[in-house]
Amino acid sequence: MLRLVLVAFVSTALPVKAETSVPESAQQISLSFAPVVAEAAPAVVNIYARSEVRDRRNPFQGDPFFDQFFGTNGPPRVQNSLGSGVITSAEGIVVSNYHVVENATDIRVVLADRREYSARVLLADRQSDLAVLKVDADAPLPALALADSDALQVGDLVLAIGNPFGVGQTVSSGIVSGLARSALQVGDGSGYFVQTDAPINPGNSGGALVDMAGRLVGINTAILTKDGGSNGIGFAIPSNLVAAFIAQAKAGETRFQRPWAGMTGQEVDGTLAEALGLDRPLGVMITALHPQSPLAAAGLAEGDVILSLGGAPVNTPQELLYRLTVLGNGPQAVSYLKEGATGEAQVTLGPAPDEPDRAELTVRDDVILRGATLVRINPAVIADLHLPLDARGVAVTEATDFAREVGLQAGDVLVAINGEPLETPQDALVAASQPSRRWQIDLIRAGEPLRLRFRL
Repeated sequence: MLRLVLVAFVSTALPVKAETSVPESAQQISLSFAPVVAEAAPAVVNIYARSEVRDRRNPFQGDPFFDQFFGTNGPPRVQNSLGSGVITSAEGIVVSNYHVVENATDIRVVLADRREYSARVLLADRQSDLAVLKVDADAPLPALALADSDALQVGDLVLAIGNPFGVGQTVSSGIVSGLARSALQVGDGSGYFVQTDAPINPGNSGGALVDMAGRLVGINTAILTKDGGSNGIGFAIPSNLVAAFIAQAKAGETRFQRPWAGMTGQEVDGTLAEALGLDRPLGVMITALHPQSPLAAAGLAEGDVILSLGGAPVNTPQELLYRLTVLGNGPQAVSYLKEGATGEAQVTLGPAPDEPDRAELTVRDDVILRGATLVRINPAVIADLHLPLDARGVAVTEATDFAREVGLQAGDVLVAINGEPLETPQDALVAASQPSRRWQIDLIRAGEPLRLRFRL
């Protein structure tokens, strides 16, 4: 008590001017987070996104048969969403979550000092749940520097800054409670996250997770919850992945380009580790490998275990995808386990090969495939449509008009028409042009075989 009174007395008797600076010692941190907040908060923004959605007019919407009678869409309805974002450059580059600005027709960015600007999307990617926006401001904007998220350690102090529930900018504190979290249904479920116990609530999406130097270490994205509230487990997209997106957006890319591994894999668990002669589970086993995969070119094969990529260990398929994405195109070292022996090779990462030529064809003839856009399947098509590695033949990239009415959808792999096997879009057009009143289309949809039968 005496010490507390003395501190209060000294503070009253000897007033000093408060200084705003980033703390440099544990003692300073223990006193207050205010200097860190003062450094970081001006670069965290509110994002208001407006989009038009159409309500379903019938319970069978999406079924081609019923759509031809009832229509596909109801009247348009304006939907507003609220989220957060982070300014990462004085020129107005803002990073947020994809789900905050998805399908938005109007985006407004509001700074902490209440300045307001319109924004446009430069680059958005559902798979990683990231979006890069551009604000055309009339003056340099406050911006956050990016830290190396690979340097984070469990136990590091962090702050989450955003606009939860629309109440205004709010700061919550916590620690990094876990690293390399991947078992989450965010984006397409292949994400890789920093875990924190700093409370994250609705509206915090797209906000900043910052370290004690006021640098961005992650973009707040999701929470683990049973009732919709924060239960102390939140997840953020690592800043190294954010940096890769920013670099591509500044380079003029409108679609995120990630290297193609041309493989599927599984995490090595205890049982598999014992079978492989490992003293502990580690690495990702290759379960399928495309002949044109860069890993195949480097000498790896199905059954081999990838231990590290670019010098960083990989222990889950999601972690492998994250490393590929962060490393980008170019040569990288890969270490692996083959038949009980470890090895190392150079793998040249790059986009999926667009060979053989996809021979794209939009069917305009008056046949059963009218309105379908068809391509020959190659590695680039497999990557674009998220098809199985062993997909072959002809894929549908768009289905409108009569093709949609008979039940075709984008992503379908056409196997045969009336028993005629298909290898190219031209084969499909020829088969669909044969005279017949009874039709049978064999296809694969989402990995499952499907047969469409109809009469004309």
